Amino acid sequence: MKALIASAYGPVEQLRIHEVPDPSPGPGQVLVRVQAAALNPLDVKLVTGELREMFPVTHPFVPGVDATGVVAAVGQGVTRFAAGDEVIAYAGTASGTLAEYVLVDAGPQLIHRPRALSPAQAAALPMAAMTAHCVLAAAALEPGDRALVIGATGGVGALVVQQAAELGARVLATAAPADTAYIRALGAHESIDHTAVDTLATARRLHPGGLDVVIDLINAGPALAATAGLVRPGGRLVSTLYGPEEVDGVTPVYVRMEASTGALPRQAERVAAGRMSIEVAATYPFEKSPQAMCDLAEGRHTRGKIVIIF
Repeated sequence: MKALIASAYGPVEQLRIHEVPDPSPGPGQVLVRVQAAALNPLDVKLVTGELREMFPVTHPFVPGVDATGVVAAVGQGVTRFAAGDEVIAYAGTASGTLAEYVLVDAGPQLIHRPRALSPAQAAALPMAAMTAHCVLAAAALEPGDRALVIGATGGVGALVVQQAAELGARVLATAAPADTAYIRALGAHESIDHTAVDTLATARRLHPGGLDVVIDLINAGPALAATAGLVRPGGRLVSTLYGPEEVDGVTPVYVRMEASTGALPRQAERVAAGRMSIEVAATYPFEKSPQAMCDLAEGRHTRGKIVIIF
């Protein structure tokens, strides 16, 4: 089969499509013929080695964790899936989805694809949806809470904004001018143009008493100290990245995505029913996947997800 390969840690410009051996499912595994795969910032960090201490990979390495496709074969003990089933998959980092076939464990990260979802929508969903689920659980939003979402137009952020608004929170979201109408349509009550003004200073002006919840999907490490200053006493700071254990009396909650049972199918059904939207920023054919990874690394598409079509 053909797969996008990184031969060693290094820049994304090294990525090339190569022929590699066809995989075969072991016990508890499902072999999926990929129809579409989505890119995530994580993919770039795995290729470059930025996260090698936390998430080491084996080379040659195939990036990609999100996919949708058709079951080609199942391993011993798999009863929930059969050849021909259309599925949505979060594959993890051991078996990359930027390939014609991918192996996926038959757990909560593999679900049947609702018929109303297009391949591009389905591929864009797994990591973003499950991460948003974990972020919202950590945020513990209540009706009337004032919540700031930093990174609101990304794959995770857009899902968080929609669901936070549904929970009755008053959402303040960061968005460039071209995305202001988009983020308001998702449910944000206020927006900050992060390209023209200082996000933190503007948030303090709009909410001088502090915010109940700040969800920061962009900043990491020492930069979170500034974000923590926006949280009211007793409020919550939620981050999907990493940083200090405590900042100015605020204890951040660091979220790592977990594939909990039921989370992905619930999110997929919501999108399929039109109760939630998933934004696809751009699609590339598989042969253009090296360019797509470069465009992701350069930040060319800042709204929604990039999807590779096979």
